[in-house]
Amino acid sequence: MTETGAPAESKQAPRLILAAVAVMLLLASLDQTIVSTALPTIVAELGGLDHLSWVVTAYLLTSTVVAPLYGKLGDLYGRKIMMQTSVVLFLLGSVLAGQAGSMLFLILARGLQGIGGGGLFVLAFTVVADVVSPRDRGKVQGIFAGAFGLSSVAGPLLGGYLVENLSWRWIFYVNLPLGIFALVVFAIAFKPRGIRTRHRIDYLGAVLLTACLSAVILFTSLGGRTFAWDSDFIRAMIALSVVALIGFIYVERKAQEPILPLSLFRHRTFAIFAGVGAIGGAALFGTVTFMPLYLQVAKGVTPTNSGLQMLPLMTGILAGSIGAGGIMGKTGRYRRLPSIGLVALILGMGLLTQLRADTPHWQVMALIGLVGLGIGPILSVGTTSIQNAVQRSMLGVATASFTLFRQIGGSIGIALFGALFTNRLSAQIGRSLPAGAEPGAMDAAHVAALPPEIREAVVQAITNAMHPIFLILVTLAIVALLLALFLEDIKLSDRVDEAEPVGH
Repeated sequence: MTETGAPAESKQAPRLILAAVAVMLLLASLDQTIVSTALPTIVAELGGLDHLSWVVTAYLLTSTVVAPLYGKLGDLYGRKIMMQTSVVLFLLGSVLAGQAGSMLFLILARGLQGIGGGGLFVLAFTVVADVVSPRDRGKVQGIFAGAFGLSSVAGPLLGGYLVENLSWRWIFYVNLPLGIFALVVFAIAFKPRGIRTRHRIDYLGAVLLTACLSAVILFTSLGGRTFAWDSDFIRAMIALSVVALIGFIYVERKAQEPILPLSLFRHRTFAIFAGVGAIGGAALFGTVTFMPLYLQVAKGVTPTNSGLQMLPLMTGILAGSIGAGGIMGKTGRYRRLPSIGLVALILGMGLLTQLRADTPHWQVMALIGLVGLGIGPILSVGTTSIQNAVQRSMLGVATASFTLFRQIGGSIGIALFGALFTNRLSAQIGRSLPAGAEPGAMDAAHVAALPPEIREAVVQAITNAMHPIFLILVTLAIVALLLALFLEDIKLSDRVDEAEPVGH
């Protein structure tokens, strides 16, 4: 380490800094879910039903890949400048997304948003270490957890309200006033400590990871529809994903500071939760992306009401997460909790495979609430148990790596689900539509305007097209349950070491 100036803790304004950081974190997490209730309207205006899932995937993919780099770049160049850079990139992506005139432009803008959002996720927690004592950080984590919870609940609801009362473009423009305010407050209140840590940044690992994930998402989302499975493009993407994965593993074994230390997989707890977390991410983002489409198009509810009817999912996640946390706190044990959550997830997804256009609203809300109850323990127990299992020197990177797998699961899952949905939907309703009507323009207004017999066929086709998604998630959840059975029953420590975690 080289010190270029004296620490400035005494000059900090912790409350202002934390308020600004909480707003930034809220915006970054909000953009993972706010688009869900707007997707049917966006597709109806811009077209491109084939690429609907990419509006979510582009953000998840880029934020996932860049997140591990931001922590080290913050140490190297200063957290203040990197935080400001990530906010500016996020806001620039928001402006461009709001101006999008095509689905491709929107997807690229969302990718830029994710590059900024990934930095906000990581830097928010490292800035806390600069302004808050170790003893008080638990309270701050509670505030940040509240920001995550608020975004989960408010995202679909706010997205639906803005679409219905203003325009879908305002789901991106709403970031600007809050983001600029937070940026100004942070710039004034946060005083750099003047401490820099030199790192060997794993750029090659990041490039190979990006190439591998992008190739996987491309061939899963485009194969069999945009390109034939035996086409040169699909073959090239499959080959690229395999080569990039092999190269990534090789580079990570040699890198001094790898993005994903392979030594983590020697810990059974981490290895199991990496798989379980990826499946949990696929279940979460798959449900958030496609259930609003069902509610708006098949059930004919408004975007705002679809957001309200998604609240049981988010409430279930919070209840499952908080409940599992309380049980862990009382018993000091966690081994059975993921299995209980996965049983609820299997039951909820299994019942969703029987979803029909005339399924009562209360049943739909009860089922997605059950899905949320299943997802909640997976996410909260995974983080705590991994932090309990690894040595303190690996604490930071283990936590970040678990988040990485959860986001990867969401990115690949949504791409695959989007391909399955559009393939089945187009095959079923293409011949049912009147001349000149496009399957990709089937929002609630278009469906409601169809003749009754055609409308019934279209609604049933949209519902049926979602069944394979839920069936795959049931299968994945069963795999996760089998993995969870091999968890070690390591008692959670009730003592906080005085030493600081070494992870960044």
